[in-house]
Amino acid sequence: MKNAAIILALIFACLGLNAQTKPNIVLILADDMGFSDIGCYGGEIHTPNIDKLAENGVRLKQFYNTGRCCPTRASLLTGQYPHNTGMGYMTGYDQHEYGYRGDLNKNCLTIAEVLKPAGYTTYASGKWHVCANIRPKGDKSNWPLQRGFDGYFGILQGSASYFTPKTLTTGNKLITAKPGFYLTDAIADSAAAFINKQASAKKPFFLYVAYTAPHWPLHAKEKDIQKYMKLYEQGWDKLREERYKRQLQLGIIDKNVLLSPKDTVPAWKDIPQQEKKMWVKRMAIYAAQVDCMDQGVGRITEALRKNGLSENTIVVFMADNGACAEYLSRSKPTLETIGTDESYESYRGYWANLSNTPFRLYKTRVHEGGIHTPFIVSWPGHTAPKGTLLNNQPAHVIDIMPTFMAIAGASYPKTYQDNDINPLNGENIAPVFLGKALPDRTLYWEHEGNKAIRDGSWKLVSKSSDKIPYAGAWELYNLNTDKTEVQNLASKYPQKVKELEDKWNKWAEANHVLPINGTDMKQRGKMFPREH
Repeated sequence: MKNAAIILALIFACLGLNAQTKPNIVLILADDMGFSDIGCYGGEIHTPNIDKLAENGVRLKQFYNTGRCCPTRASLLTGQYPHNTGMGYMTGYDQHEYGYRGDLNKNCLTIAEVLKPAGYTTYASGKWHVCANIRPKGDKSNWPLQRGFDGYFGILQGSASYFTPKTLTTGNKLITAKPGFYLTDAIADSAAAFINKQASAKKPFFLYVAYTAPHWPLHAKEKDIQKYMKLYEQGWDKLREERYKRQLQLGIIDKNVLLSPKDTVPAWKDIPQQEKKMWVKRMAIYAAQVDCMDQGVGRITEALRKNGLSENTIVVFMADNGACAEYLSRSKPTLETIGTDESYESYRGYWANLSNTPFRLYKTRVHEGGIHTPFIVSWPGHTAPKGTLLNNQPAHVIDIMPTFMAIAGASYPKTYQDNDINPLNGENIAPVFLGKALPDRTLYWEHEGNKAIRDGSWKLVSKSSDKIPYAGAWELYNLNTDKTEVQNLASKYPQKVKELEDKWNKWAEANHVLPINGTDMKQRGKMFPREH
């Protein structure tokens, strides 16, 4: 990483360029969005602006997150596995173990903290969700402005009403939403305002846009909801088959990839007609949330174009985890109230199964449905030909920080403000954007006792249980021939299971994963059942 920064600095010097020629970086993160929800990954939701990013850039077919919001944000911001940042579980749940403090530790640096010395102005708009304290009184050392950002607007917590969100914050000050407020729009408008502000500065900037959409609660504007009411009357069965066919046509998945079984999702034809109306409305609201997010992406990219910044800006779009199957209901919604601030609902596992087409399982799990994300890179002149789908080695959210560092010519210190800094776990994957290969490596996951390792084409994975030691049986898949994890080969290749298990255990020991957190799993399972 240090060598890459030196090389880029020499290139700038030889060409007579200064810091103002460095590319701007915009990172857009969706929240709880399934792999197939956007159009360019097979979805029927109207996402022309995100799709245009794909048309003008490249899409990766093998990009991974950590399976949950807090850990993914911690890894994205720091280039480390989440346990090395203290965020192996969730904010505010301090398990008094290094990997599970529920607060971003001081042995990691954020992208903003690293890019500022390289000459970047840094902004964040949207969901933060990597600090334990979200109240105006108390420790603010992990709020955005104290972790390297020059400007911030958004919410500090993990979820909130889209109309009247708590912890709405500008800078270090909590504010109250005014009538007519809608969080998705506000996040996009704030991001565009940061771009407009920066345009005259002639200085490179990093902008982190962390949408809350389409995370529950199901809150959307009526005009957006109405676009989708008729569409979802078709039900999840037909729409899942259609998404799968489009993915094959688009090349998102190869012809040998099977559509995974429906899990425990009932046939749409067997749902009573009166219940169907509410199910249709749930998915229409969810689609409206994605649609509105896409409209905001359009305003962000238009701000870049209007200010003459498009050609020298890398824009990345991805999601923090797979679709969410949590069964959330804090109200007794009617067809009239669901989607408004009078309700607080989720769209649930039956629709999440559609969102994750063609994969199995959901958010929190580390099967492909929980950790596989769309990944789009638009960077004029620095990627493979426009519209290319790239199927190189798998990449991971830990790679974002080192990639942006290399692009920006930034260096990574061993100490910072008298704290020892953990080494980066990720790698610079910018060559992948050009279709080039990287050296082989092994990737790892753990969350709530869900465990996985990917080594070449092999993936060893298990679902957690609610009892100590929270360990489920290992499953083994060859992802070259079984991308959707349909054929468990564990009994056929016990030696491979043992080999990969040993690797996972060594990684867990070295990266503060042990002892595996599970203290609150049973209680949280009652609050937010993970499937259906």
